[in-house]
Amino acid sequence: MNIFISQRGSNKCVIFDITSILKLNTAMKIIIFGANELGAMIAAELYTSNDITVIDDEHNKSDAFNKLDVGFIEGNGSSIEVLKQASIKNADVFIACTPSDELNIVACLTAKRISTVKTICFVRKEEYKYSLGLAKDAEYNCDFYIDNVIWPEELLTQEIFRIITVAKALDVEHFASGRARLLEYKIAKKSILVNQMVKNCSFPKDTLIVGITRDGELFIPNGETVLHEDDKVIFMGLSNSLDILAGRFFHEKEFVKDVVIIGGGNVGLKLAKNLEDLKLNLKIIEKDPERCEYLSQVLDNALIINGDGTDLGLLNEEDIGLADVVVSVTNNDEKNLLCSLLVKHMGAGRVISRVSKNTNVELFEKVGIDIAISSRTAALNEIKNSIKETNIDILATVEQGKGEVLVIEIPENYQTKKIMDLKLPAKAIVGVIQRRKRIIIPNGATQVMGGDNLIIFTTSENAKVIREFFEEIE
Repeated sequence: MNIFISQRGSNKCVIFDITSILKLNTAMKIIIFGANELGAMIAAELYTSNDITVIDDEHNKSDAFNKLDVGFIEGNGSSIEVLKQASIKNADVFIACTPSDELNIVACLTAKRISTVKTICFVRKEEYKYSLGLAKDAEYNCDFYIDNVIWPEELLTQEIFRIITVAKALDVEHFASGRARLLEYKIAKKSILVNQMVKNCSFPKDTLIVGITRDGELFIPNGETVLHEDDKVIFMGLSNSLDILAGRFFHEKEFVKDVVIIGGGNVGLKLAKNLEDLKLNLKIIEKDPERCEYLSQVLDNALIINGDGTDLGLLNEEDIGLADVVVSVTNNDEKNLLCSLLVKHMGAGRVISRVSKNTNVELFEKVGIDIAISSRTAALNEIKNSIKETNIDILATVEQGKGEVLVIEIPENYQTKKIMDLKLPAKAIVGVIQRRKRIIIPNGATQVMGGDNLIIFTTSENAKVIREFFEEIE
């Protein structure tokens, strides 16, 4: 697949490859409209096995593109002439990710009007996400629509909500309609798991330990692996079994009751709406008085506080240090970091911080923030699944993309094999098997049958060969 990224004012072309999600013998032509940091992240992920062109003005071009072998066209991606210059009629995918919703929408509709390209549009306003989505499925619809609308703030909110609802968890993912999950926990200094081999830990039935992050490196353990203090351990299993595991090893009868949100913008508001249904003690700290007034009108069970999340006196007065969870979701990374450090120092249970720049995620966690989340990783997964051409989806990524959870559809005519006989070419763990209505947490002797959906955990560096292995059995 080829990806074209054009920028207004340049005739350079860059070629990107998407080897990790597509059949490797079929490169795609991809055009990216938007040479900002988001566009660069998308291009960096896809350029190795695809033909990519970027469109935008030269002055918008991120320095990150200097390291990428991609094509560049200077211009406006909503211009028919510029799109023709980028060979839109030969392209497979057109991605619009500029900071302007309106420009992205017009560009996608223009591309759709003059070609059969698949369009992916980034928006920042909730109303565009839903109005464009409804238009696609409307009875009166024609071919003049946008194929996939991505609202990164929605993905960010969903991820934060999942993490909040599980006490002490660093990451939470749901599979098989919630019947199976992935949970990530940090092993505390006084945990009974410290210095224990995995095989001796007596984890509950129907749970598997699939990954460990130690000193910033993610690896897949075996029964002989010894657990260390501060290891971040990833489990997969049935939801009720993971609840038992959490209560036995990571918290005792501990529930989230008090939540504070710093920042009442789109993410803060949407998160608060979701949390209101859980009957929590919910506070929102927002600096803008007019926004506070609006929040008080649309939220029924939240205390709205007009103030600055970096005001130590305010934080003390409102007992923010006693909260089970504090979430800082302003649109400024520096402010989120300062707010998070203050409430962490005051003793807040878990601190979750929004990060706009992916490069800041590791920094936030190194200085003591429990969980730093960027919406862009989830958005990238949306793009990958949208343009894939195989029987393999990416369900989730963990540890800032160091690990991947794949779902693989096994063909109906597949010859039954035990997991131990699959002879996978790289380290990976089959964490869940979905067999029609059954959910199975397998072991080495479990049979893999035609029609099964396998949910597999592996590291990002091994994901490519695991995909290739299963593509060959189609």
